Amino acid sequence: DVQLVESGGGSVQAGGSLRLSCAVSGFTYSRYCMGWFRQAPGKEREGVAFIDSDGRINYADSVKGRFTISKDNAKNTLYLQMNSLKPEDTAMYYCAASRNYCYSGLMYYEYNYWGQGTQVTVS
Repeated sequence: DVQLVESGGGSVQAGGSLRLSCAVSGFTYSRYCMGWFRQAPGKEREGVAFIDSDGRINYADSVKGRFTISKDNAKNTLYLQMNSLKPEDTAMYYCAASRNYCYSGLMYYEYNYWGQGTQVTVS
């Protein structure tokens, strides 16, 4: 079974940094895309960043220049480095994986597998 387990969330002051990790197991597809999403209370799930097996990377406009997505293939772990955090970044953050080609990479319906989420609170 495919499992995605996020970690690294927490509470931080505005301007601070956090690094989220997503440990991936059981996902052995050579072609993939993986992404980070977030959902704040009362809001829709929003695509934050994605990376695929061809090296494509994309970010939501709201996080460009502040967030960096990366993947360590040896460790089967996806990361999201978040700098210059703002209160509006407060949300539950989810990692996601797809065995298919992602056209946008920032749309939730492109993904087959999801983690349980990790909370990020910026005050």
